[in-house]
Order: sequence, then C-alpha cells, then structure tokens
Amino acid sequence: MADSLVLAPTSDPRVFLAPDGKRCSPPQDWACLPPGDAGLTRRVKAAGPSWAVVERRGRKLFSRGLWAPRVHIEAARAALEAERATDAYARRRQADSARRAHQQVAYARSFEDEVLAFLAFAPRWQPLARTLAARVAAHATPVGSGTVARTERIPIEERARAAVIAWMRHQTTAYEHLAIPRVRGARREVRRELAEISRAVLDLHRRDDGHEGRACPLCAQVIERSSAGTSAK
Repeated sequence: MADSLVLAPTSDPRVFLAPDGKRCSPPQDWACLPPGDAGLTRRVKAAGPSWAVVERRGRKLFSRGLWAPRVHIEAARAALEAERATDAYARRRQADSARRAHQQVAYARSFEDEVLAFLAFAPRWQPLARTLAARVAAHATPVGSGTVARTERIPIEERARAAVIAWMRHQTTAYEHLAIPRVRGARREVRRELAEISRAVLDLHRRDDGHEGRACPLCAQVIERSSAGTSAK
C-alpha cells in the first residue's frame, strides 16, 4: 500500500477501511501514534510507510492517529525528546512564543480597526463603536477560538463584517433560545433573517439621530455589560 495511505476507522480498533472500500489491518509490529504532536508525526511519516486514520463527521475531519512500524515511532520519539531537552530548543521555543504573542496582539489591533471601519458609526455613537469593536475583537481573535476571524480564506475586512454580525446574532437577538426545526437549510435561513435585523440595528447608529438606548438591543447590551463590569469592580 502507498506510504501516504489515508484510512477510515471501523468499530474494530485494528481494522480500517481503505478508499476503495477494502478492509485492512496493520502488521503486528506496527503501533498507533496518537494525534497531538505534529513534530513527532512528521518524523514518523518521513521514516517510512504509515497509515493515517481519519474519521469524517459531516464536513469535519478528525485524526484518529498514525499507524507505523513501532521501531520508527520509538526511534523518532527518542530523537525528538533528546532534541527538546537541549537549551537551544528551549531558547527557540521561547523566541517562537514571544513572536506569536506579538503577532497576536498586532492582529487583534488590526482586526479591531477593521471592525471600527465596518461599523462607520456617526460621531455621537463613536464611544459605542469603540466599545463594540473592542468586544468583537476580544471574542473573535484569540487563537483557537474557531471563529471566522481566525480564517485566512477571506480578506480581513470580510472577516470583520462576519464577526460583527455573528456577535450581534448571539448578543442582541434571541438566537440562543430559538427552537429551530432540524430541517436542511432552516438554521441558515434563521441566521440570514437575524443578520438583516442586525444590519438594520447597525444602520441606526450610522446616523446622528438619537434613540432610547434601552429600547435598542445593541445599546441595551452594551449598557448591561458595562453596568455589570462596574458592579463587579
């Protein structure tokens, strides 16, 4: 079989499905390397033949480990542990961590600026815009958040727009409590309708007209959260 073979799991932990539907089992001297250590996985793959076991759930793929000769896994693990025990590796890790932290701060700041540009609130609503932009960025930009802000498939200005609408959907509408039918396309349609409502609320703040703050779901949310924060202090 090919060195880069990708298999699907079955109910038997040592039986897998090949792309052509055939069932196959690894040799007795093979072992499973659990997912989670990308560096070790790369080394084991480079050492020789291996099988990647991947489970599909809807549109998502989940690794169920890499099967390979046990001697390759043990050798790669020993070499990697020795490398990671050196001072040079520790310094490199520290430098990488500092670089990523700097990049994260810069990205969060840039994302907040993009949110502000999308909001384009009138002068009288600028304090609200800055508060909203900060909250959306704080929610959407952390590494591992899984939000649209972390994808690189679309431009940052589109990410900012999508993040605002998503924040509005969860914070200023009844979306969390809606009983949405389990019908194909129903949730998408509800989100589309709520997005239109959210855009209308945002448009209210792009004019200098005043309105009753607590009657506006956005203003009410900001006032409530701000009051809660003040009370906590």
